Amino acid sequence: MRFPNILTLILLTASQLAGQNLAKLGPLPEVEPLNEDELEESIKRGVDYLVGKQNKDGSWGGPTRTKGLNIYAPVPDSHLAFRSGASTLALSGLLDSGDRRPEVVAAIDKAEKWLFKKLPKLRHLDPTTTYNVWGHAYGLRAIADLYEYRKGDEATLSRLKQLADKQVQMLLKTEDINGGWGYLDLDGNHTAHFSGIPTSFTTATALLGMKDAHQTFGLQLPEKEIKRGLASINKQRTPDWSFVYSFNHRFRPRTGINRPAGSLGRSQVCMAAMRKFGDKRVTDELLTHWLHRLCLREGWFDIGRKRPVPHETHFSISGYFYYYGFYYATECLQMLPPEKQEKFIPHLARHILEKQERDGSWWDYPLYDYHQPYGTGYALTTLSRLRKKSTSP
Repeated sequence: MRFPNILTLILLTASQLAGQNLAKLGPLPEVEPLNEDELEESIKRGVDYLVGKQNKDGSWGGPTRTKGLNIYAPVPDSHLAFRSGASTLALSGLLDSGDRRPEVVAAIDKAEKWLFKKLPKLRHLDPTTTYNVWGHAYGLRAIADLYEYRKGDEATLSRLKQLADKQVQMLLKTEDINGGWGYLDLDGNHTAHFSGIPTSFTTATALLGMKDAHQTFGLQLPEKEIKRGLASINKQRTPDWSFVYSFNHRFRPRTGINRPAGSLGRSQVCMAAMRKFGDKRVTDELLTHWLHRLCLREGWFDIGRKRPVPHETHFSISGYFYYYGFYYATECLQMLPPEKQEKFIPHLARHILEKQERDGSWWDYPLYDYHQPYGTGYALTTLSRLRKKSTSP
């Protein structure tokens, strides 16, 4: 086989280069067609769980249910960050469900009041963590959902827009000096501007939150920071469209966590961010390939689900990537034409439906008392996107 010379490689289109590095995958197994009644009943049970578990102040979760090994959470800001991320995901799940029973509307109202009160106070105070990034990013998504929900209430819409602008400004304060966003800096070399380890998926999550705010109510986005974030993601991309775990991992791209099996929970979010910001390399072919890969090799995810130690299993997968991965997989799914979505819908739905707990919740990693609210929020949005009426791009 003759290898193309440098000039030939330069002349190849970006989509051709991407296609050359996509592995051949086997066929998807047979799966039962999606039962709409089963789907709606599952969504209702998830909604009922969140309504029943909502805190009195309108939030979800708390710093209880500790165990022998707990995620590092320096006070006073870490738990507000965790609660903000869990609560905004739960709120978006309720809004996306379309359930407007009186008790659900009351829960949405309480959660909205909590957002107005607490999100402006969310920040990072300890130099070793920027967990607040998750609260700002998912806060922007919840605010965008509320903006659609409150259409016609001009006073509330104005407040929501101001709250969203505040979240973007707080994200800019925690941008890494290398571009993008991370959540840990345990090396001890703290600088005035955050200099931890930006991760591909945290950066993509933040960018997608900002994109939602821009598309929903025209919020102006910072051009330089957006470009740096996208460049950071691209630097962490490998030729097969896996994305390494963090900026430093780009120097060892073939370790387990950075290979396709280890990237099952990251490739979806990174490609979604790149495509939504106009990267033409993220083609329908590429999205279809990684949806196929996720549906075919979901077992890698399931091995890590509910394990209490991060990265302890095959390809260093952590449980907390499970519902996160499916959440962004369905976001990628909605970018495809309806005829290309159909074969994936029953597979994606079945993986989520079969893992619903007896109490109606979903969870993938024991994180104090936040895991069931955030897992249920992810799952409700994921399943809501798989409804027949939600499958158009």
